[in-house]
Amino acid sequence: MASNILTGKPLAGNEQSLIGVASEILRIRLSQLIINEKYKSGSFRIPIHLALGHEAIAVAADTVLGKQDALILPHRNLHYNLARAKSLRPIVDEFLLKETGLANGKLGSMNLANPDARILYASSILGNNLGIAAGTALANKVTETGDVTWVVTGDGGMEEGAFYEALQFCAAHGLRLLILVENNGWSLATHIMERRCPVNLERIASAFGVPYARLDGNVPQAYAQVLRELRAGIVQHSMPAVVEVVVKTLGGWHTLDEGATVPRYINYHAGPAAKVQLGDWPVLEESESDPVYVLLKQHDRDRLEELSRTMLGQLLSEIR
Repeated sequence: MASNILTGKPLAGNEQSLIGVASEILRIRLSQLIINEKYKSGSFRIPIHLALGHEAIAVAADTVLGKQDALILPHRNLHYNLARAKSLRPIVDEFLLKETGLANGKLGSMNLANPDARILYASSILGNNLGIAAGTALANKVTETGDVTWVVTGDGGMEEGAFYEALQFCAAHGLRLLILVENNGWSLATHIMERRCPVNLERIASAFGVPYARLDGNVPQAYAQVLRELRAGIVQHSMPAVVEVVVKTLGGWHTLDEGATVPRYINYHAGPAAKVQLGDWPVLEESESDPVYVLLKQHDRDRLEELSRTMLGQLLSEIR
Protein backbone atom coordinates (compact mmCIF):
# COMPACT_ATOMS: atom_id res chain seq x y z
CA MET A 1 0.00 0.00 0.00
CA ALA A 2 1.27 3.49 -0.87
CA SER A 3 1.98 5.97 1.90
CA ASN A 4 1.76 9.72 2.22
CA ILE A 5 5.12 11.25 1.26
CA LEU A 6 4.68 13.77 4.10
CA THR A 7 3.60 11.53 6.99
CA GLY A 8 4.53 8.00 5.91
CA LYS A 9 1.01 6.83 6.89
CA PRO A 10 -0.96 4.45 4.61
CA LEU A 11 -3.41 6.10 2.22
CA ALA A 12 -6.97 5.09 1.39
CA GLY A 13 -7.67 4.22 -2.26
CA ASN A 14 -9.03 7.57 -3.52
CA GLU A 15 -6.59 9.60 -1.44
CA GLN A 16 -3.77 7.39 -2.69
CA SER A 17 -4.74 8.21 -6.27
CA LEU A 18 -5.04 11.95 -5.67
CA ILE A 19 -1.76 12.23 -3.75
CA GLY A 20 -0.02 10.00 -6.29
CA VAL A 21 -1.10 12.20 -9.20
CA ALA A 22 -0.15 15.40 -7.36
CA SER A 23 3.24 13.96 -6.47
CA GLU A 24 3.91 13.03 -10.10
CA ILE A 25 2.86 16.45 -11.42
CA LEU A 26 5.11 18.15 -8.88
CA ARG A 27 7.99 15.76 -9.49
CA ILE A 28 7.96 16.35 -13.26
CA ARG A 29 7.58 20.13 -12.85
CA LEU A 30 10.32 20.46 -10.24
CA SER A 31 12.63 18.16 -12.21
CA GLN A 32 12.27 20.45 -15.22
CA LEU A 33 12.91 23.55 -13.12
CA ILE A 34 16.10 21.96 -11.75
CA ILE A 35 17.20 21.16 -15.30
CA ASN A 36 16.36 24.73 -16.32
CA GLU A 37 18.58 26.15 -13.57
CA LYS A 38 21.46 23.98 -14.73
CA TYR A 39 20.77 25.04 -18.32
CA LYS A 40 20.87 28.72 -17.37
CA SER A 41 24.20 28.16 -15.63
CA GLY A 42 25.70 26.75 -18.83
CA SER A 43 25.95 23.12 -17.67
CA PHE A 44 24.56 21.61 -20.88
CA ARG A 45 26.11 21.67 -24.34
CA ILE A 46 23.05 20.27 -26.14
CA PRO A 47 19.67 21.76 -27.14
CA ILE A 48 16.90 20.89 -24.68
CA HIS A 49 13.17 21.47 -25.08
CA LEU A 50 11.51 21.78 -21.68
CA ALA A 51 7.82 20.87 -21.41
CA LEU A 52 6.68 23.20 -18.65
CA GLY A 53 2.88 23.09 -18.73
CA HIS A 54 2.75 19.66 -20.41
CA GLU A 55 2.91 17.57 -17.23
CA ALA A 56 -0.75 16.47 -17.03
CA ILE A 57 -0.83 14.56 -20.32
CA ALA A 58 2.47 12.82 -19.52
CA VAL A 59 1.15 11.62 -16.15
CA ALA A 60 -2.13 10.45 -17.71
CA ALA A 61 -0.41 8.60 -20.57
CA ASP A 62 2.01 6.92 -18.17
CA THR A 63 -0.98 5.68 -16.16
CA VAL A 64 -2.79 4.17 -19.15
CA LEU A 65 0.11 2.88 -21.26
CA GLY A 66 -0.06 -0.92 -21.54
CA LYS A 67 2.80 -3.00 -20.19
CA GLN A 68 4.09 -3.78 -23.69
CA ASP A 69 2.72 -0.71 -25.50
CA ALA A 70 5.29 1.31 -27.43
CA LEU A 71 5.70 5.06 -26.92
CA ILE A 72 7.22 7.01 -29.83
CA LEU A 73 8.22 10.59 -29.02
CA PRO A 74 9.13 13.89 -30.76
CA HIS A 75 11.87 16.39 -29.94
CA ARG A 76 9.95 17.81 -26.94
CA ASN A 77 9.91 14.61 -24.92
CA LEU A 78 11.28 15.46 -21.47
CA HIS A 79 7.95 15.19 -19.65
CA TYR A 80 7.31 11.67 -20.95
CA ASN A 81 10.85 10.54 -20.19
CA LEU A 82 10.55 11.88 -16.66
CA ALA A 83 7.14 10.23 -16.22
CA ARG A 84 8.40 6.85 -17.41
CA ALA A 85 11.89 6.88 -15.84
CA LYS A 86 10.68 7.88 -12.34
CA SER A 87 14.15 9.30 -11.74
CA LEU A 88 15.96 12.57 -12.45
CA ARG A 89 19.63 11.57 -12.12
CA PRO A 90 19.90 9.42 -15.28
CA ILE A 91 18.29 12.15 -17.38
CA VAL A 92 20.51 14.91 -16.01
CA ASP A 93 23.54 12.70 -16.64
CA GLU A 94 22.33 12.04 -20.19
CA PHE A 95 22.06 15.78 -20.83
CA LEU A 96 25.60 16.11 -19.48
CA LEU A 97 26.57 13.40 -22.01
CA LYS A 98 27.89 11.13 -19.26
CA GLU A 99 28.17 7.35 -19.58
CA THR A 100 25.92 7.12 -16.49
CA GLY A 101 23.14 8.79 -18.47
CA LEU A 102 19.87 7.16 -19.43
CA ALA A 103 21.28 6.30 -22.87
CA ASN A 104 24.96 6.29 -21.85
CA GLY A 105 25.32 9.89 -22.98
CA LYS A 106 24.73 8.98 -26.65
CA LEU A 107 21.23 10.36 -27.34
CA GLY A 108 21.09 13.66 -25.48
CA SER A 109 17.67 15.32 -25.36
CA MET A 110 15.80 15.47 -28.67
CA ASN A 111 16.37 11.79 -29.52
CA LEU A 112 16.11 10.41 -26.00
CA ALA A 113 14.65 6.91 -25.95
CA ASN A 114 14.34 4.48 -23.05
CA PRO A 115 13.44 0.96 -24.28
CA ASP A 116 13.30 -0.39 -20.71
CA ALA A 117 10.38 1.99 -20.13
CA ARG A 118 8.86 1.20 -23.57
CA ILE A 119 9.98 4.52 -25.08
CA LEU A 120 11.29 2.90 -28.24
CA TYR A 121 12.17 5.96 -30.31
CA ALA A 122 12.35 9.75 -30.24
CA SER A 123 13.21 12.04 -33.12
CA SER A 124 14.55 15.56 -33.54
CA ILE A 125 13.04 15.65 -37.05
CA LEU A 126 9.54 17.14 -37.20
CA GLY A 127 7.03 14.43 -38.12
CA ASN A 128 9.69 11.75 -38.55
CA ASN A 129 8.41 9.72 -35.60
CA LEU A 130 4.97 9.25 -37.19
CA GLY A 131 6.27 6.90 -39.89
CA ILE A 132 8.24 4.97 -37.29
CA ALA A 133 5.08 4.62 -35.21
CA ALA A 134 3.11 3.32 -38.18
CA GLY A 135 5.81 0.72 -38.79
CA THR A 136 5.79 -0.29 -35.13
CA ALA A 137 2.01 -0.68 -35.24
CA LEU A 138 2.33 -2.85 -38.36
CA ALA A 139 4.94 -5.03 -36.65
CA ASN A 140 2.58 -5.52 -33.72
CA LYS A 141 -0.16 -6.67 -36.10
CA VAL A 142 2.13 -9.07 -37.95
CA THR A 143 3.39 -10.59 -34.69
CA GLU A 144 -0.14 -10.54 -33.21
CA THR A 145 0.94 -8.98 -29.94
CA GLY A 146 -2.25 -7.00 -29.41
CA ASP A 147 -0.26 -4.04 -28.09
CA VAL A 148 -0.96 -0.41 -28.91
CA THR A 149 1.59 2.03 -30.34
CA TRP A 150 1.40 5.57 -28.95
CA VAL A 151 2.98 8.44 -30.87
CA VAL A 152 3.24 12.05 -29.73
CA THR A 153 3.35 14.95 -32.17
CA GLY A 154 2.30 18.60 -32.14
CA ASP A 155 0.30 21.16 -34.05
CA GLY A 156 3.41 21.67 -36.21
CA GLY A 157 4.00 17.96 -36.76
CA MET A 158 0.41 17.45 -37.92
CA GLU A 159 1.09 19.94 -40.72
CA GLU A 160 3.55 17.46 -42.20
CA GLY A 161 2.53 14.93 -44.83
CA ALA A 162 3.79 12.14 -42.60
CA PHE A 163 0.85 12.75 -40.25
CA TYR A 164 -1.75 12.08 -42.93
CA GLU A 165 0.19 9.21 -44.47
CA ALA A 166 0.58 7.47 -41.11
CA LEU A 167 -3.08 7.97 -40.26
CA GLN A 168 -4.24 6.73 -43.66
CA PHE A 169 -1.92 3.71 -43.59
CA CYS A 170 -2.99 2.66 -40.10
CA ALA A 171 -6.69 3.18 -40.82
CA ALA A 172 -6.45 1.22 -44.09
CA HIS A 173 -4.63 -1.72 -42.49
CA GLY A 174 -6.43 -1.82 -39.16
CA LEU A 175 -3.42 -0.92 -37.03
CA ARG A 176 -3.55 -0.09 -33.36
CA LEU A 177 -2.12 3.43 -33.19
CA LEU A 178 -2.94 6.23 -30.76
CA ILE A 179 -1.80 9.65 -31.99
CA LEU A 180 -1.42 12.32 -29.31
CA VAL A 181 -1.30 15.82 -30.81
CA GLU A 182 -0.01 18.32 -28.25
CA ASN A 183 -1.37 21.62 -29.51
CA ASN A 184 0.46 24.53 -27.87
CA GLY A 185 -0.37 26.95 -30.69
CA TRP A 186 3.23 27.81 -31.55
CA SER A 187 5.95 26.83 -33.98
CA LEU A 188 9.17 28.44 -32.74
CA ALA A 189 8.25 32.14 -32.50
CA THR A 190 5.28 31.96 -34.87
CA HIS A 191 1.76 31.56 -33.52
CA ILE A 192 -0.50 29.04 -35.19
CA MET A 193 -2.85 31.78 -36.46
CA GLU A 194 0.05 33.54 -38.17
CA ARG A 195 1.28 30.54 -40.11
CA ARG A 196 -1.81 28.71 -41.33
CA CYS A 197 -5.57 28.70 -41.58
CA PRO A 198 -7.55 26.94 -38.83
CA VAL A 199 -7.47 23.14 -39.12
CA ASN A 200 -10.26 21.08 -37.57
CA LEU A 201 -8.55 17.93 -36.38
CA GLU A 202 -11.84 16.32 -35.39
CA ARG A 203 -13.08 16.56 -38.98
CA ILE A 204 -9.79 15.16 -40.27
CA ALA A 205 -10.15 12.14 -37.98
CA SER A 206 -13.76 11.74 -39.09
CA ALA A 207 -12.68 11.80 -42.74
CA PHE A 208 -10.44 8.81 -42.02
CA GLY A 209 -13.22 7.12 -40.04
CA VAL A 210 -11.30 7.03 -36.76
CA PRO A 211 -12.22 8.20 -33.23
CA TYR A 212 -11.19 11.63 -31.99
CA ALA A 213 -11.04 13.16 -28.51
CA ARG A 214 -10.03 16.60 -27.26
CA LEU A 215 -8.39 17.01 -23.86
CA ASP A 216 -8.32 20.36 -22.09
CA GLY A 217 -8.13 21.54 -18.48
CA ASN A 218 -5.02 19.67 -17.24
CA VAL A 219 -6.79 17.19 -14.93
CA PRO A 220 -4.78 13.94 -15.30
CA GLN A 221 -7.54 11.71 -13.92
CA ALA A 222 -10.00 12.97 -16.55
CA TYR A 223 -7.37 12.63 -19.27
CA ALA A 224 -6.58 9.07 -18.17
CA GLN A 225 -10.24 8.05 -18.29
CA VAL A 226 -10.57 9.23 -21.90
CA LEU A 227 -7.29 7.63 -22.92
CA ARG A 228 -8.24 4.34 -21.24
CA GLU A 229 -11.54 4.21 -23.14
CA LEU A 230 -9.87 5.08 -26.43
CA ARG A 231 -7.18 2.48 -25.94
CA ALA A 232 -9.83 -0.18 -25.24
CA GLY A 233 -11.60 0.79 -28.48
CA ILE A 234 -8.35 0.66 -30.44
CA VAL A 235 -7.69 -2.87 -29.17
CA GLN A 236 -11.26 -4.06 -29.73
CA HIS A 237 -11.69 -2.67 -33.23
CA SER A 238 -8.06 -2.73 -34.46
CA MET A 239 -8.04 0.87 -35.61
CA PRO A 240 -6.17 4.10 -34.89
CA ALA A 241 -7.46 7.06 -32.88
CA VAL A 242 -6.48 10.73 -32.62
CA VAL A 243 -6.31 12.75 -29.41
CA GLU A 244 -5.78 16.52 -29.44
CA VAL A 245 -4.36 17.85 -26.18
CA VAL A 246 -4.56 21.58 -25.53
CA VAL A 247 -1.38 22.67 -23.77
CA LYS A 248 0.43 25.91 -23.05
CA THR A 249 4.20 25.72 -23.02
CA LEU A 250 4.95 27.91 -20.02
CA GLY A 251 8.05 30.02 -19.65
CA GLY A 252 7.42 32.82 -22.16
CA TRP A 253 7.64 36.51 -21.40
CA HIS A 254 6.71 39.94 -22.76
CA THR A 255 9.08 42.55 -24.13
CA LEU A 256 8.50 46.11 -25.31
CA ASP A 257 10.21 46.74 -28.63
CA GLU A 258 11.71 50.15 -29.37
CA GLY A 259 8.99 52.49 -30.57
CA ALA A 260 6.20 50.04 -29.69
CA THR A 261 3.36 50.77 -27.27
CA VAL A 262 2.12 47.19 -26.82
CA PRO A 263 4.40 44.52 -25.34
CA ARG A 264 5.23 41.60 -27.61
CA TYR A 265 4.96 38.04 -26.28
CA ILE A 266 8.09 35.92 -26.61
CA ASN A 267 7.18 32.26 -26.81
CA TYR A 268 9.50 29.91 -24.99
CA HIS A 269 10.53 27.15 -27.42
CA ALA A 270 13.96 25.76 -26.62
CA GLY A 271 16.98 26.55 -24.51
CA PRO A 272 16.70 27.81 -20.94
CA ALA A 273 13.50 29.55 -19.85
CA ALA A 274 15.28 32.72 -18.85
CA LYS A 275 12.53 34.26 -16.71
CA VAL A 276 11.58 31.09 -14.82
CA GLN A 277 13.01 30.53 -11.34
CA LEU A 278 13.24 27.40 -9.18
CA GLY A 279 11.25 27.65 -5.97
CA ASP A 280 9.40 25.63 -3.33
CA TRP A 281 6.02 26.41 -4.95
CA PRO A 282 6.41 25.80 -8.70
CA VAL A 283 3.26 27.45 -10.10
CA LEU A 284 4.22 29.40 -13.22
CA GLU A 285 0.78 30.71 -14.15
CA GLU A 286 -2.34 31.00 -12.02
CA SER A 287 -4.71 29.53 -14.58
CA GLU A 288 -5.92 26.19 -15.89
CA SER A 289 -3.00 26.32 -18.34
CA ASP A 290 -0.72 25.33 -15.46
CA PRO A 291 -1.17 21.71 -14.27
CA VAL A 292 0.34 22.57 -10.87
CA TYR A 293 -2.19 25.36 -10.32
CA VAL A 294 -5.00 22.97 -11.32
CA LEU A 295 -4.00 20.71 -8.39
CA LEU A 296 -5.52 23.35 -6.09
CA LYS A 297 -8.96 22.15 -7.22
CA GLN A 298 -8.39 18.87 -5.39
CA HIS A 299 -5.89 19.71 -2.66
CA ASP A 300 -5.32 22.20 0.12
CA ARG A 301 -2.62 24.69 -0.87
CA ASP A 302 -0.65 24.36 2.38
CA ARG A 303 -0.52 20.59 1.91
CA LEU A 304 0.59 20.94 -1.70
CA GLU A 305 3.30 23.42 -0.76
CA GLU A 306 4.60 21.05 1.90
CA LEU A 307 4.54 18.18 -0.60
CA SER A 308 6.40 20.35 -3.09
CA ARG A 309 9.11 21.28 -0.58
CA THR A 310 9.59 17.63 0.33
CA MET A 311 9.75 16.58 -3.32
CA LEU A 312 12.23 19.35 -4.17
CA GLY A 313 14.52 18.24 -1.35
CA GLN A 314 14.43 14.65 -2.58
CA LEU A 315 15.22 15.65 -6.16
CA LEU A 316 18.10 17.91 -5.18
CA SER A 317 19.53 15.14 -3.00
CA GLU A 318 19.27 12.72 -5.92
CA ILE A 319 21.46 14.77 -8.24
CA ARG A 320 24.12 15.88 -5.75
